Amino acid sequence: MKKGKMRLVVKVGSSSLAAPGGGCDPAKMSLLVSAVSRLRDAGHQVVLVSSGAVASGFRKLGYQQRPRTLAAKQAAAAIGQSLLMQTYTELFAAYGCTVAQILLTRGDFSNRERYQHAFQTLSLLLEKNVLPIINENDTVSVAELTFGDNDMLGALVAGLVHADLYLILTDTDGLYDKDPRTHADAVRIPYLSAVTDEVEALAGGASRLGTGGMRSKLIAAKTARQLGVPSFIGRLAQPSDLLDVLDGSGSGTYVGFRPESPAGHALPTRKQWIALHSPVRGRISVDHGAAEAVLLHQRSLLLAGVRDVDGAFASGEVIEVYCDGQMIGRGVSRWSAAELRAKLSAASPPKGIVIHRDQWTEAACFAAIGGSERT
Repeated sequence: MKKGKMRLVVKVGSSSLAAPGGGCDPAKMSLLVSAVSRLRDAGHQVVLVSSGAVASGFRKLGYQQRPRTLAAKQAAAAIGQSLLMQTYTELFAAYGCTVAQILLTRGDFSNRERYQHAFQTLSLLLEKNVLPIINENDTVSVAELTFGDNDMLGALVAGLVHADLYLILTDTDGLYDKDPRTHADAVRIPYLSAVTDEVEALAGGASRLGTGGMRSKLIAAKTARQLGVPSFIGRLAQPSDLLDVLDGSGSGTYVGFRPESPAGHALPTRKQWIALHSPVRGRISVDHGAAEAVLLHQRSLLLAGVRDVDGAFASGEVIEVYCDGQMIGRGVSRWSAAELRAKLSAASPPKGIVIHRDQWTEAACFAAIGGSERT
């Protein structure tokens, strides 16, 4: 891993922040703030993705446990988010740290302009040594606009800011080969090169105060890895624990991270948007020669290789590309569907670029992640 200053995303879940009966646990929050402050004091840039709004606010509404209805959750989040930020502001101020609140929804990622603005805002805050604290905007989010849980939100943020490492803090010290609560001989898995289906099968369910579980964290780590960001899943017990993670001695499970290895590179911001967040408006089918050119020789997709057009997309919209019925990638089309059909049916041979290489991402888990470009 690269030496010196790193850009880190730290995600903390409700179970690691909230008191058993609801509300913020002052000791847990103080520990987190101390650990994050040590990272910053060591010269690292940190983005904190914090759950806990609903867990912190539901008792103020008179509920004895986490509510189940959407309206009650949103109301609890509206109360709890302000309580969280008030506490964070006070605790970090003791370390001379200014914090900034950022609430995101899926729409902020799927809309290209808002996505780029989020990247620019976060970049400026980090340059000014401000600590961004991010949560999902639970008060206005509905099912189709949510991230599922903040583990996934953290993974997407890690990709967005081109983080060097994504640290997922939970109430267990990593992944075990068996459930350590019921098997005394369970052994912790210290390192995973990849998250496979077999690895996911080892994970359990959600925690009582949160929405995620170990499987959620593994899926988030898998997504982050696809974006070029390695991860760590583990418990925070001492203020120095996060610094220990960076030198490879953290108590947890590393995913795709070895301190002695060179750092990976996050997918460029625009390609992340194309790959994971963009609405897909149509599809085209190409021949084997075109597929080979873009997949093996890193070339742009030419009009000569297009065989079929499906949909009613406009120029500048994202489309999927297929070869023999298998999706090989997606990208931004330079032509509308109508224009492509007209060119394919013309008497003269079709010429021109349909998708430029810079506006293209591959389908196979973005295996060609590389470069350090930030846009």
